[in-house]
Amino acid sequence: MLLGSTDLHLFNEGTHQRLWEVLGAIPNDAASVRFSVWAPNAREVAVVSDANGWDPRAHLLVPQGSSGIWAGVMEGARAGDHYKYVITTASGEAVWKADPMARQSERPPSDASVIAAPSRHVWSDAAWLEQRDSSPSGQRPMRIYEVHLGSWRPVAEGRAFADLAEGLARHVAGLGFTHVEVMPVAEHPFGGSWGYQVSGYYAPSARYGTPDDLRHFVDVMHAHGLGVILDWVPAHFPRDAWALGRFDGTALYEHADPRRGEHPDWGTYVFNYARHEVRSFLVSNAHYWFDEFHVDGLRIDAVASMLYLDYSRNAGEWEPNRYGGREDLDAVSLLRHINTTVLARHPGAVMMAEESTAWPGVTAPADSGGLGFTHKWNMGWMNDTLGYFSRDPVHRRWHHGELTFGLLYGFSETFVLPLSHDEVVHGKGSLLAKMPGDDWQRFANLRALWGWTFAHPGDLLVFMGSELAPWREWSELDGIDWGLGDHEPHRGHLSMFRHLGNLVSQWSALWAREHDPGGFQWLDADDEHHSVFAFIRWGVEGRDIVVCVANLTPVARRGYRLGIPFMSTPEVLVDTDDRQWGGGGERYGVPMVEAVPWQGQEASVVVDLAPLSVLWLGQRRG
Repeated sequence: MLLGSTDLHLFNEGTHQRLWEVLGAIPNDAASVRFSVWAPNAREVAVVSDANGWDPRAHLLVPQGSSGIWAGVMEGARAGDHYKYVITTASGEAVWKADPMARQSERPPSDASVIAAPSRHVWSDAAWLEQRDSSPSGQRPMRIYEVHLGSWRPVAEGRAFADLAEGLARHVAGLGFTHVEVMPVAEHPFGGSWGYQVSGYYAPSARYGTPDDLRHFVDVMHAHGLGVILDWVPAHFPRDAWALGRFDGTALYEHADPRRGEHPDWGTYVFNYARHEVRSFLVSNAHYWFDEFHVDGLRIDAVASMLYLDYSRNAGEWEPNRYGGREDLDAVSLLRHINTTVLARHPGAVMMAEESTAWPGVTAPADSGGLGFTHKWNMGWMNDTLGYFSRDPVHRRWHHGELTFGLLYGFSETFVLPLSHDEVVHGKGSLLAKMPGDDWQRFANLRALWGWTFAHPGDLLVFMGSELAPWREWSELDGIDWGLGDHEPHRGHLSMFRHLGNLVSQWSALWAREHDPGGFQWLDADDEHHSVFAFIRWGVEGRDIVVCVANLTPVARRGYRLGIPFMSTPEVLVDTDDRQWGGGGERYGVPMVEAVPWQGQEASVVVDLAPLSVLWLGQRRG
C-alpha cells in the first residue's frame, strides 16, 4: 500500500481535511513522483506525462485496497512536468482526465495538470495571522474591495499575482478598505466565467501565476494591513470532458440523478454532497486555501442553489428530501461542517455566504441550528437601495420604504452590504449610469449613494473601479478606465470615496457596533414628502457619535432642524455636496447647537441640506 490506512479511512468516511497531502502528484524526491487518484469504477488507471512520452501503457496505477484510490510511483518524473490520467471505464472506453487534486495546471486553453514543486515561499505574516485569530471577524472593521485580477490593470498573462500585488495593496489601503476579495482564482477553462466554473479546485489559475506567486500576493496584502478573501464555488462545476464530470465513466463527483446533479440555468454539474469522498474533497479544499495560502476568508458563491432542491426547477423536475421538504439536507450538513471546522482552526476567519433568500440563521452557529457562516450578503438591501437611487427623485416619495425596510431585518444576520460586479455587468450599466438626471445630478446622486451606504449599518463590499465613477459597465475584456481619475468630476468622486473609506475606521460609531441594533437609532424615517432620512450611529459606550442626514431630492432643504444627542459643537465629517468633490457647496460653516429638544434628542441644530446630498456630523466624548 502506497497510502496510509488512516488517510484512506478518513477519505472514505468523508472527514479528511488535508487531502492535498495524500492525493494528486506528490514529488518524493528530485527524480520520482507518487500519483494517487480516486476512480472507484475504473477498470484501469494509467499516468501519462512528459516523463513517459505520454504512453498510456508505460505507468499503470494499482488499487489501494477497497478505497477506490489508485496509486503508483513514476521514476524520472519531476516538478514542472505535465501529466494526465488515462482512465479505462467499465465499458472499456479510455478517457484522458486532468487531476482533480492537481496543485498546478497548464495555462488555458491547454488543460494538462502540472506537477507542482514544493513551495519555496518564506512567509512573513505570522504577526498578522496571530492578530487575525485573536478576535472574531465581526469585531473588526470590514470594508471589502472586490477585484477581478484579470482586468484590474493590464499585465502579462501569468503575472497578475506577482505584478499587481504591491500596486493593488497600496491602492486599496489608500482607500481605507480593510480586505481584498478576489473573484475565484482556482483554475477554470473559460475566462468569461470570471472563475465561477472551476475545473481545478486545488490549482491557482495559471492565467495569474504560480502557487508561490499567489502566496506572495497574500503576503503582500497582509504586509499592507489587508485581509484576503477568495470567492469559492462548491455549488457546481463545468462539463468539460477532461475535468471532473463523469470522471471514471460514472457520475462520481456529481449526483447521478439529473434532478439533483445538473444545474438547469448554468448547464453545469452539481456536486453529490451526500457522497463521503466528495465531502472530503470539498472540506479539504476549503482548508487548503487557509493552510497553504494563508487566506483570511472564503466567500461561498451561489449558496441558495445548494440549499434548495427545487432551485430553478419546475414542479416535477425535483425530488423532495426524506421529510418531503425542498431543503437539500446533505448540502446543509456539508456547509455546517465546513464552517465549523474552518472556524475551529482559524477563529478570525471570514466565512461569507452569497445567499439570496430568507433562509433562517445563515450566520447563526451550526450547533444551534444555523449554517455557521460569519457573514451573509444582504441582497435585499442591495436591490432596494439601487432601486431607490435609480428612480427619478420626483417618484422617490412613493418608494421611501425601500431605504427604511432593510433596517427592519438588518440585524437578524451579520450582513455585508454588497455593491458587487453582478450589479454592473450584462447590460445593467455602471452605478453612475443607473443614476437619474443630467450629468451633475448623476454625480450628486452617486455621491449621496456612497454617503448613505458608508454610514449604513453593515459591513461593505464594493467592486473595483467604483471609486472612479465609471460611465460604462465593467467588462473583463476592458477592465478599469484609470484615466478617469485625471478628469473632473471623477477626480472629485475619487477624493470623496477615499475620504469616506478612511473616515469609517476613525469613528467607532461607524463600525464597532455594526451588527448591534443598539448602535443604530432613527431620528426621522418617515419624511417621505421631502425624501429626507436621518439617523444616529452610536459608538462603544457612547464615546463617539455620528449623526447622518440625507436629502435625496434635487431641492435644497433650508433651515432643517436635526436632533442631536449632545450639546457641544459637532464636527462636520462629510458633506457630499462639498465643492472639492464636485458638489455645489450649498452649506456653509459649522452648525450651532441649540438647547431645543428635537426628534427625541436633548438638543438640535439647524442645517441647510443641499440637493441630493448626505451630511455626517460627529461628536467625540471623553
